[in-house]
Amino acid sequence: MSSLSGRYGPTTDPFPTAHQIGVLMEQQSRALARIGSIETAAERTATTTGGEDLAMLAPAVAAALNLLADAVRRGGADHDDIVPALEAAGVHEAFAGVFDAASERVMVAADDRYDFDVRLHADNLADAADDVRRAFEWL
Repeated sequence: MSSLSGRYGPTTDPFPTAHQIGVLMEQQSRALARIGSIETAAERTATTTGGEDLAMLAPAVAAALNLLADAVRRGGADHDDIVPALEAAGVHEAFAGVFDAASERVMVAADDRYDFDVRLHADNLADAADDVRRAFEWL
């Protein structure tokens, strides 16, 4: 980075180098990785009608996870620190909680709680939640 002496003190080159851009992007990724939670304007007590809430929330969740993946790629973190950091943040429990909630919704919405197809669907969702939890145990 070149600095020029001028009337108002040192000035910097208006065109940053690739290294400077990389440092800036890494700093931004670290700042984004510090996000603890995301609140939405959707009322927590409102019921989902036709999936409108999910259609807005699911892309936000995917974007947050993609930001996290990008921060891991560029953040220079030791690979041994990544899983404990995710566990400490509760990422696996939050993801598993989505499948648990979906399983509960299937059973609440069921006309016949003993219908084989309904129970199979609910059980598959609950099993997916357990698989997410087990994946972190194996890591």
